[in-house]
Amino acid sequence: MSATLFTGGVVWTGRHDQADTDAVLVVDGVVVTLGDDARTQGAQAETVDLAGGFLMPSFGDGHAHPLYGGLEAVGPAVRPCTSVDEIVLAVKQYAEEHPDEEWIVGASYDGSLAPGGLFDARWLDAAVPDRPVVLRAWDYHTVWCNSVALERAGITADTPDPVLGEIPRRDDGSVLGTLREWGATDLVMAVMPPRDEQVRIAALDTAADYYLARGVTWVQDAWVEPADVATYVEAARRGALRMRFNLALYADPRHFDSQVTHFAEQRRAVADAANPLLTANTVKFFADGVVENETGALLQPYCSGLHSHGMRNWEGDSLAEAARQVDDLGLQIHIHAIGDAAVRQALDAIEHVVRVNGPRDRRPVIAHCQLIDDADLARFAALGVIPNMQPLWAQLDALMTVLTVPRLGVERADKQYPIRTLDTSGAPLGFGSDWPVSSGAPFDGIAVATSRRTSDGEPDGGWTPHEILPIERALSAYTAGAANQAFADNDWGVLTPGASADLIWLDRDPRATAPLDLPTVAIRATYLRGAPAYRAENGADS
Repeated sequence: MSATLFTGGVVWTGRHDQADTDAVLVVDGVVVTLGDDARTQGAQAETVDLAGGFLMPSFGDGHAHPLYGGLEAVGPAVRPCTSVDEIVLAVKQYAEEHPDEEWIVGASYDGSLAPGGLFDARWLDAAVPDRPVVLRAWDYHTVWCNSVALERAGITADTPDPVLGEIPRRDDGSVLGTLREWGATDLVMAVMPPRDEQVRIAALDTAADYYLARGVTWVQDAWVEPADVATYVEAARRGALRMRFNLALYADPRHFDSQVTHFAEQRRAVADAANPLLTANTVKFFADGVVENETGALLQPYCSGLHSHGMRNWEGDSLAEAARQVDDLGLQIHIHAIGDAAVRQALDAIEHVVRVNGPRDRRPVIAHCQLIDDADLARFAALGVIPNMQPLWAQLDALMTVLTVPRLGVERADKQYPIRTLDTSGAPLGFGSDWPVSSGAPFDGIAVATSRRTSDGEPDGGWTPHEILPIERALSAYTAGAANQAFADNDWGVLTPGASADLIWLDRDPRATAPLDLPTVAIRATYLRGAPAYRAENGADS
């Protein structure tokens, strides 16, 4: 038997009906008791002195892409680049340092660095003229290629825009080099050689390093294809997983009829790996694209009119029917919906499932919810739909001011990310990061949720300040809210007797920290089932 007593600091249980305490006793990875009882029963236990710090449930990330995030470290370092020239230089240097790599593959460049988010193949040709270069944008809905990559994919001036995709062109009709949405990006992805499996498994380890250092012990991988399932299963069999993952199997409207017949088989493969850290309980749908590409589906047209109302990936009632089939399998529905038209379609699909299949504990998720029509706000609570929000996005940063607001207009833009409105409506709010699209550090997102300001403090008083969320509600959305989404509310997400001891030890109380200072809260240690999964050097995370 292994027993640990955590004491000497403030303990936040994460339960709204329980006050703070100052001690937790953990036995064999499970919370046994709290407060005075913990000290009495844990008199002989190993003691962790919190040194005046703060202990709380660990975070969960309800929407992310950890495999992609881990793989970013393998290619050219384009994410930190602040100009097109910097990106091109990073690609050139990487290519020179890796002369034997047949394809140069990287992510995630900043789509706001070129007018309209449109990047020219010739810019990459100047760096690497003789090998294919493929870079994903930060949004993962867009790819920038050099000319060799376009040639390998057979994309020419005569190639029509594919279903669910766009191939932007120059004034003379030639292909520019930017590909938008799956129908177009898949043309290149289909001819790229697969990554070595060992590299992919190592990427999951890289992702675990990233997350555990930020206090996250569970992640919803929100886009998993069959090869990705195989990677996770192999990692699980090798005992190479160091945190909890739930997989969302990707539902493609172009191939759904064949895909759905394999979902149960893929779920079984995960179950057969018999690793408690890995589940596959969810199916991921994309209802639309993103506002920055003008592919997010809107009820009213974009200001530019270039793409009118955006793009719906599922026509007619096909999303509702596909969701019903997924629900028939007992799998959780998880729908990417950015625009208000996509959110309405997603809610309609879930309402259809409830009406046809009857009541059960299904906990459907709509991720992002960037824009919601007023008439649809109350439907989340009524249908029990979890709005999984990315709070970091609710700020007037360059992405918002350069790409988003001009496409939506100020009045409509000011209705984005109604986090507090949804929370007070009774919707079961959960948070996620969409890492590596944006930072996977929960405190980066919580800082924005509780201020609606940029890291520079702009604007004073916050953007749409009526949507500012109280700090404890923000913490809960990243802990108990994530556990609720994972059907794990009796297992982790709060500190209560019988729960898994998934914990984070902070250097100070985030509730007493100014919102803009929350990203500086240091994580001293992260515990999974009572065992340290991450420890900061010298007792503090730098």
